[in-house]
Amino acid sequence: MPQNRINILSTRDIDEALIQDALSKRIDIDVISFIRTEPVLTSETLNEIQNVSTQPAAVIFTSVNAVEVVATGLEQRKTNSIGWKIFCIGYATKQSVTKIFGERSIEGVALNATGLANVILDADVSELIFFCGDQRRDELPGLLKQNKLDVKEIVVYKTIATPKKIGKKYDGILFFSPSAVKSFFQENKLDDQTILFAIGNTTASELRKFSKNKIVISDTPDGEPFLQKAIEFFQTNSIHH
Repeated sequence: MPQNRINILSTRDIDEALIQDALSKRIDIDVISFIRTEPVLTSETLNEIQNVSTQPAAVIFTSVNAVEVVATGLEQRKTNSIGWKIFCIGYATKQSVTKIFGERSIEGVALNATGLANVILDADVSELIFFCGDQRRDELPGLLKQNKLDVKEIVVYKTIATPKKIGKKYDGILFFSPSAVKSFFQENKLDDQTILFAIGNTTASELRKFSKNKIVISDTPDGEPFLQKAIEFFQTNSIHH
């Protein structure tokens, strides 16, 4: 008997090549976003970005969105050389920082907020600029402030919920942020068979507020291994059925 196809919902864009690869493994992936981001490029924010760019500074990025907005804010500058020491989350954010500011600007990298806080605490810095979104998580600035570091937050993008009702039953759903979880559950209820996949512990904690379903947590904050983990989960478990 042929195996049934597995249906997965990703709540964020996924590379088309990965979707095609999953198809060959009898896994169908739908992509539906439940949040959108908007840059905050007010004259006040632009001035703050420009001012920070004129001096050596320790800077934190934990999202690609923040890197891209700051890059836009720096487009007016006559020179690309910026004397920043950048601390960032690995994978996609690190790739974005490398592309825009260069590999040599990166002072420290970690896979999650707690790890990045420890890297910063081990570095010789006392003041930091954190370019972030309006719904940024508390762990990183909280840990740094507890350890008496001066953290100035500059909000460079905002996250807007775009809840919608899904009319299809999924075997698994991939969540990439707590805000996407909140938005999803505004309109949707799940049966207890759906497996939930969380990009990290903070997203998993948010999922537990809404569902008692099984949650599988990614080992890395990167979309590709996260999707592979979901695919492997269903391949392994379909063998046991």
